[in-house]
Amino acid sequence: MTFQPFYMGNHTKPLDEHMQPSSYTLAENWGFQINFMVPLDKSGYKQCKELAKRQEERMKLEYEITRAHKCADLMKKGFMYRPNTPMAKVCQDIVPIVKAKPKKEKKFKLF
Repeated sequence: MTFQPFYMGNHTKPLDEHMQPSSYTLAENWGFQINFMVPLDKSGYKQCKELAKRQEERMKLEYEITRAHKCADLMKKGFMYRPNTPMAKVCQDIVPIVKAKPKKEKKFKLF
């Protein structure tokens, strides 16, 4: 929807034969115009929704990568959030790869 106000005015002073103003005419026109636009093809609307969904997914991925990176930095420096605090939940699922990998057991030791 668009809203457009307008003003059209005309102020005239006609001159008589002696080049003197004989009268004064004032014509003013005020108003507004409202336009409603309805898309006839919904493909633009669908495309916009798809782009918004992809942007949201991209932002979520960027947030998760940044969160993991910052939590890992804290852990490397020997820090962590105090357990049982609201912020402790932020890094609770970030673990070093060494801890996540299961240890391989050697059945036969040759050397």
